[in-house]
Amino acid sequence: MRNFTFSTIIIAFSFFAFSFKSFPDKIKSKETSGYVKVITIDATSINAFFKKYPKLKKYQKDVEEIYKAKQNKSIWYDDKNITEFGALLYQKVNLLKEQGIESTMPYKEIIDQAFNESDNVEPPQIDTELLLTNMYIFYASNVYSGVDPATLKKIGWYLPAKSISYSKILDSLIVDKNRLNEDDNLLFSQYYKLQDALKKYRKIETDNLWQKITIDSATYKDLRPDDTAIAIKQIRNRLFVVGDLKQDSKSNVYDEELMAGILNYKKRYNLKLNYAITRDHINQMNEPISKRIRTIMLNMERCRWIPTKLSKANEYVMVNIPSFRMFYVKDGKYALVSDIFVGNRLSETVIFSGTMDRIVFSPYWYVPNSIIQNELKLQMANDKNYLADHNMEWNGGKVRQKPGPKNSLGLVKFMFPNPNDIYMHDTPAKSLFEFEKRTFSHGCINVKEAKGLALAILKDDPDWPVDKIDKAMSGEKETTCMLKNKIPVYIGYFTAWVQDNGEINFFPDVYDRDKSLDKLLYSDSVTMN
Repeated sequence: MRNFTFSTIIIAFSFFAFSFKSFPDKIKSKETSGYVKVITIDATSINAFFKKYPKLKKYQKDVEEIYKAKQNKSIWYDDKNITEFGALLYQKVNLLKEQGIESTMPYKEIIDQAFNESDNVEPPQIDTELLLTNMYIFYASNVYSGVDPATLKKIGWYLPAKSISYSKILDSLIVDKNRLNEDDNLLFSQYYKLQDALKKYRKIETDNLWQKITIDSATYKDLRPDDTAIAIKQIRNRLFVVGDLKQDSKSNVYDEELMAGILNYKKRYNLKLNYAITRDHINQMNEPISKRIRTIMLNMERCRWIPTKLSKANEYVMVNIPSFRMFYVKDGKYALVSDIFVGNRLSETVIFSGTMDRIVFSPYWYVPNSIIQNELKLQMANDKNYLADHNMEWNGGKVRQKPGPKNSLGLVKFMFPNPNDIYMHDTPAKSLFEFEKRTFSHGCINVKEAKGLALAILKDDPDWPVDKIDKAMSGEKETTCMLKNKIPVYIGYFTAWVQDNGEINFFPDVYDRDKSLDKLLYSDSVTMN
């Protein structure tokens, strides 16, 4: 069970913008005769409440801060009954599953009594008031904060965490209930796209449309255009169900229509684009839909950790490790998208953020001591000319590789100082980009379109015209360009990502971080916000 202690906000679906009367009777608060008693929430009543409801004790400090800001006045009652906003909050907690959350609030059954007209038992008014405030914190921390910053560091997530005030968000929601609808100022925009995908995949599961594709594993041969097989008909149906095909002709012939669907499927899964349907592809399609649903939920959780300002920046670079892609965004548009390869399992690329302050053309590569000890020393022992043959030299007790087209950093590197000594750079090993799973480096990010990235970043800098960049990348000598405007760099880890057209991409869990996050979120011992 998820256990939370701090953080953020509330949101709702568009239909919550409708009037309170549009809600089912069962979620309305009970009508009272005449006026309700005026409630004052003081320190004594708060202390008494948490003694009565000890499982909510972790929220006490936040509750006290909220009522202090409210001058100890009631939040959830008007002159007759629980407010519309209170009913909306209650409804949202009942729909936590649609937010990818599998948590139940302590004492939820008591809150139910305040909204169930058929229940003859009702908690005292002050209890209901304070239970709803605790419900607000429970909901906000579950949906919009997730794992606390200390735990994020423990699981290796060093991107900046959000910091949002309960009291301020509550004030804004009371004044403007439209903020209960989708609002990119409250959550990273990708969250809402994943939420739509979650709804779609859960409906596929409910409607039992995720049917297994049957093959004989012992005799299976790759399926190709013009082949005929029962499996082709089943694959066609699957692609129709998930949206890669607009219609299902139910044909068992691998025709041109299916070819287009296969390409779209492979594009969404970041697979090599060709028409062959291998046993591995069938095995992937036959993974339970519950696994797809869980993947979406895990990535919704990651979105809760992302500051909303990220997607609103005028310029930034984002790297998504599982997709092996880098995105350079400028003025809200993709100025460049490039394939990358990242660290291997022994030297995983770290999830963090930095600020790019310079571009180095025709760089030296200063070989890390770990590589010298674990690799170079053996090479040099076996071949006394190894350094010279690889354009390397000793420099101040260290080994460096001189500039040139065969330099391990290629002809350009992009620096964003960080304690992990990770940066982005070109590479002479272009053939490695042909692989689907690209975990080859010692931790740095190798960029296929490195020159294109340099050109895009310096496009509006009159001091760096194209011909100057070409000369600087000739490999003759190291040249540094200090950027006039520093660029935020975010290195993240998303195994599911929804494109602007609504299509969801799934990527391999290359560092098994989905497995560890799944255990963290859904184990009984987890400590959350």
